[in-house]
Amino acid sequence: MNHGARLALLGLGLLLSACQVGPDYQLPKDAALQRPDLQGELAGKGANVVSAPVPGDWWRLYRDPRLDQLVQQALASSTDLRVAAANLARARAQVDEAQAAGGWGGGVKAGVERLQESGEAFLLPEKVPVANVGNLSISTSYQFDLFGTLQRGIEAAKANADATQAAADIARITLVADVVRAYTQVCAANEEREIAEHSLDLQAQSTELTQRLRDAGRGDETQVTRSQTQFKSLRAELPRYEAARQSGLFRLSMLLARPVDQLPAGTASCAELPHIAQLLPVGDGAALLKRRPDVRQAERHLAAATAQIGVATGALYPDISIGATIGTVGILDNLGKASTNRWGFGPVISWTVPANGARERIHEAEATSQAALAHFDGVVLNAIRETQTGLAQYSAQLQRRDALADAEQSAQVAADQTHRFFQAGRASFLADLQATRTYTDMRAQLAAANTQVAMSQIDLFLALGGGWESGRTQAPPATKP
Repeated sequence: MNHGARLALLGLGLLLSACQVGPDYQLPKDAALQRPDLQGELAGKGANVVSAPVPGDWWRLYRDPRLDQLVQQALASSTDLRVAAANLARARAQVDEAQAAGGWGGGVKAGVERLQESGEAFLLPEKVPVANVGNLSISTSYQFDLFGTLQRGIEAAKANADATQAAADIARITLVADVVRAYTQVCAANEEREIAEHSLDLQAQSTELTQRLRDAGRGDETQVTRSQTQFKSLRAELPRYEAARQSGLFRLSMLLARPVDQLPAGTASCAELPHIAQLLPVGDGAALLKRRPDVRQAERHLAAATAQIGVATGALYPDISIGATIGTVGILDNLGKASTNRWGFGPVISWTVPANGARERIHEAEATSQAALAHFDGVVLNAIRETQTGLAQYSAQLQRRDALADAEQSAQVAADQTHRFFQAGRASFLADLQATRTYTDMRAQLAAANTQVAMSQIDLFLALGGGWESGRTQAPPATKP
């Protein structure tokens, strides 16, 4: 091949390198993410939240140093995050592998053998002598990505790596929510058990008084039996609180990958629920969809599926490369001499006739892309639904908590009044105990309602998708809701 032909081939390769098979990825105009009705205010948002940006470290809104310590230890040692980090490293290696495909390549080949060659292979009637034959060659080649097949592969690998990063972000926010939820469970179990033990003590006093009244002829056995039954019923509830406490501690132990006795000091004895003393920041729909990593993951899967259409289409076209080889082949003693040296230079075209399902694989990739788009739309709609549901549940739990707080205050007033009447001789001791027990029951219901509010807050923050950002933001100053 003369110099002009080589330049022409090189020019043709550079010209065709700008071509890329398959569709260029862009976010579809009819994707759910583009819908204006999903970008504005979140439906169901009430007076208990505010349209402020969701902080990255949302758990710092609780202003609980022990909780902060638990979260940081979990982020440093979680097995789920270790798995996510390994998956991300593998995805990035796949990007490097895709980028290394094509372009320049080379190799070295060397060999020595005792060889009896066929005479007829050289059109000789006589036998060729046995000899020690050596072979040494160096080759290099450059594969042109004439149709952009390799570039589409790089695009798919990068999109998959981005999706894997989003999966790691999902693992992080799920871990944080699990830590806050388990810690809240421990605190709630301790608080509710303390109230239950107080109620049990009051019931024991009521049972004792009922027995004394029966013995004095001022009561009957039925009243004693009912009182004893109530005492036994309350006592039967105590193991439930201890089980909930232990369950929360074991959950924290697993999330932090350390024994229960090595959890931060005071974790097991926490008896006050984590509390956010401000309106919850929730942002709007546009910010939500940009922040949620599962939305980003689904969008990146769509980009990867689109790029795979180009990869499948590229299989219809030939592979073109240009290479050179230099070496020496011959009897061992003559290697390197002019009679054994060889070299070569020229283009190589390799093309497999598009058959055996090549075009069907393109249709398969197109269908996969359509499925990825449908999944992407579903993730977007689910993100809005989860947040709206979380807002509605949080609002309902707050209303219920506030109603129970009013009832608890009324029960406290009634208990105080009855106790003053008892001290003045205007009410019986049994009535005083009954009023106090009613107040204690309301305290128990209010404590359970506060736990449900706290859990609803965690669910809402999880739905909002915050907590994965690398840039940390500090919690804003606390304001009373």
